[in-house]
Amino acid sequence: MILVKTAKEVEAMKPACQISAEALRLGGEAVKPGVTTAQIDKIIYDYIVSQGARPNFKGLGGFPGSACISVNDVVIHGIPSHGIVLHEGDIVSIDTGAAVHGWNGDNAATFACGAVAENAQHIMDVTKEALARGIAAAQPGNRVGDIGAAVQQYVEANGLSVVRTFVGHGVGRKLHEDPEVPNFGTAGHGPRLVAGMVIAIEPMVNEGTHVVKEQPDGWTIKTADGKLSAHFEHTIAITPKGPVILTQV
Repeated sequence: MILVKTAKEVEAMKPACQISAEALRLGGEAVKPGVTTAQIDKIIYDYIVSQGARPNFKGLGGFPGSACISVNDVVIHGIPSHGIVLHEGDIVSIDTGAAVHGWNGDNAATFACGAVAENAQHIMDVTKEALARGIAAAQPGNRVGDIGAAVQQYVEANGLSVVRTFVGHGVGRKLHEDPEVPNFGTAGHGPRLVAGMVIAIEPMVNEGTHVVKEQPDGWTIKTADGKLSAHFEHTIAITPKGPVILTQV
């Protein structure tokens, strides 16, 4: 069931979304050669807790980290580890969120570790722009399929592929609510977007095949061909005047 929020409830979500956004920014600033993903996770945890909020990923379904930190061919759900050391040229996707006053925020971005290769910069640029295009399609009266079609068309026009196995989602009292928000699809199809819906749009884009594979740890998702992946996400509210990004720093 899709839960439509009142204007007051959307306003109440803003602190969680702002804390999520700032935690993501701080995590991104920490992406440097020699740093471990566990160190980045601690920075994110410490900030969220300092704001009187709770890292909403930690413990969710048993996930051990405060953020998913996914390097290079890891698409999503990378477990922070002292054994994963970042190197010059890596691309690092960080997905994190916070819960406060019973509301959730959720956002992600992919960061360059030092200087990166042209293909790595390309996938980051395309994925970030795909998110912007998906958000622009999230107009009241449109349908969820309009978002996915906008993302998919842009990504594929740039020679990359969209992950099918994992999708965006509604956000509210729960981190994951209805509706599912795929990054692929047909314009004019799917649930209608109405003012008061709050959704996370999150393109996950692969350099090669869209096929992914789960690792033995039960969390880490990698590209099936070992090529790069990038991930960008915002929590947005549908308003009568159009989409509003709640996780904007």
